[in-house]
Formats: sequence, C-alpha cells, structure tokens
Amino acid sequence: MEETYPIQQLLDPDGKWTSEELRSLLTEERTKTFYRNMFRIRTFDRKAISLQRQGRIGTYAPLEGQEASQVGSALCLLKDDWMFPTYRDHGAAMTFGHSLRNILLFWNGRNEGNIPPDGLKIFPPGIPIATQIPHAAGAAFAEKRKGTKNAAIAFFGDGATSEGDFHEGLNFAAVFQSPVIFFNQNNQYAISVPVNKQTRSKTIAQKGLAYDIPSVRIDGNDVYAVYHYVTQALERARAGNGPTLIEAVTWRYGAHTTADDPSKYRDQQESTVRREQFDPILRIEKSLKINGWYEDRWVKDIQQQAAEEIEQAVMEMEDFPAPDPVVLFDHVYKNPVPSLIKQKSYLMDLLGGNS
Repeated sequence: MEETYPIQQLLDPDGKWTSEELRSLLTEERTKTFYRNMFRIRTFDRKAISLQRQGRIGTYAPLEGQEASQVGSALCLLKDDWMFPTYRDHGAAMTFGHSLRNILLFWNGRNEGNIPPDGLKIFPPGIPIATQIPHAAGAAFAEKRKGTKNAAIAFFGDGATSEGDFHEGLNFAAVFQSPVIFFNQNNQYAISVPVNKQTRSKTIAQKGLAYDIPSVRIDGNDVYAVYHYVTQALERARAGNGPTLIEAVTWRYGAHTTADDPSKYRDQQESTVRREQFDPILRIEKSLKINGWYEDRWVKDIQQQAAEEIEQAVMEMEDFPAPDPVVLFDHVYKNPVPSLIKQKSYLMDLLGGNS
C-alpha cells in the first residue's frame, strides 16, 4: 500500500521545487504568506507552553512540527466553510481567523474560548478522539441539502482512525457524497503508541478504499503539497463529487500534552534529527532564500508583529472577567428541575450570596 499511496511532495527538505508541472503555484506572495502564518502559530505554541509552565493556563497540547499541515490546509478554506479541529489544531483555527484571546481562554478552562468570531464556522475542539468526524460529515451534508457550495474539513490524528466515529463518518460521507475533507495529520504517535502498534494498515490513506473515497498521502511538512492537495479536494467537494481522505505525514516534536513525558515512549533524539532535516518552517525559509525572496527586515517585522499580537492576547485573556460558578446550573435543562435549584441555592449560600 505504500507503493499505491506514495508520499506526494512539491517542496523538498532543501527548499527546492520538485514539480515543473505545478511551478506556477510557487510565488513570492504565497511563500511569504505561508512563512508568516507558520511562524505566527509556532510563536503562539511556544508562548502557550511557557504560560502552562507558569500556571497561567491549564494543560496544553503542543503543535510544533505540524505547522505546514495546519497552515496549508486552513488557507484553502473560504469564509463560509466549516472547520472541525481537534485539541491540537488551534494553529489551523488561528490561520482561519479564530480569536487568539479565545483560544487562550479555552486552554484556561473557559467555555467562552469555544466561541469563534462572528461569521466563522469553527466547531469547538474535539477532545474525545474522532467525535468531530461524523459532525463534519453531517455539516457538509447539510450544506449540500441547502444547495450551497460550502465544504467542511475535519482534522484528526492517526489514533482517531481506530475509533468507530472515523468509520461511521467516512461511510456516511461516502453514501451521501458529502462535501467534506477528512484531513489526517499522521504525526506517527497516537498519544504514546506508535502508529504501527495501533493499526495494521501500512498507510492511513488506504482506509478510504473501503468507502470508495479518493485518498492521497502527502508530505505533511511541505506546506505547498498540503495547500495543493487540499485545494484539489475542496474543488471536488464543491463540484458535487463527494469527500476526500488526505493523510499528511508529519511529526510532533514535543509531548502529546504538557502532562506527558514523550521520553518514556520514544527516543527524543529522533525529534532532534527530524527538526534538523525536515522542519516545515526551515524548509520555507530555504525556499525564500533560494528564490531571492528572503529579507532580514521583513523577517524581523513579522517576528515583532507575532510577539506583540500574542502578548496582547495574553493580556486580554488574563483581564477577562472571572467566571461565575453558579452558571454551571443554568444550561442543564431549559426548565430547571428541583434538585438543580436546590444545588444552585446551596452553592450560592457557600459563596455568600454574591452570585
């Protein structure tokens, strides 16, 4: 199956273009857009880890190493499309236009963090594994029924393909030809289990065969390959030709979450080697230099802009009004039942009647 689904690549690890047929895709503006967005989400990611270590946010899921997959896919979407992220896809959500403040609020345990800016269809991050996949298939089917050209994209990891929700979502989308992209970021570890210990399939892409869904396997560290193949899949979806399964082969450098110690289940030296050889941001930087588009002043400007934007979001998150604990009872039922009324009253008494 690895021969049937070879890894597709447009920009090699040295930053060199590999396809004469698609050379028109390679432009200065697009390359700089990729670089700016990838640098921005890596800066955010490192800041969030620092905030967690300081006790200023809760447990956090790092994404470093997967920037090309998230930026390349998110930049293909149109404003009215749907995004169904996991807990590791806040980089894609940021790129699509989510509020940095609200993303930080989410990692600080606030429900308000699940609210995207007006007009954006970004689903709350899927915490249980694979549950967002049927949601995406259903939302896409609804758009089809309404006669729109809107599509949906569902993000998930390799471990999600072992869940029933994955198979149910793909089967539903295939039967009803829902305009949805199933975007797998195969970072090769389902939490602490390597991919070859949680599935016998040689690739994730081949799992689409059972549902007659077109599938492709791409270099997830090549932002141009991600952008090209997701764009193709969206064009198919909008034309009424149904779903696509994309396997983006990538790597997470760090822990599954900040509560995890990856050194217990993998050799971290491999991450060091992969960073040196296959880092997605370094690859774009090499491309900029090869094509004569790299400018020191421009790089310093985007670094400063990212740092200032993220610091502002941190301030807004920390200045956000403290939560009112009694609202826990307000949205369980439309008409509160006696037991909830009693519990709410008890909590208000404990709090001194100030809520």
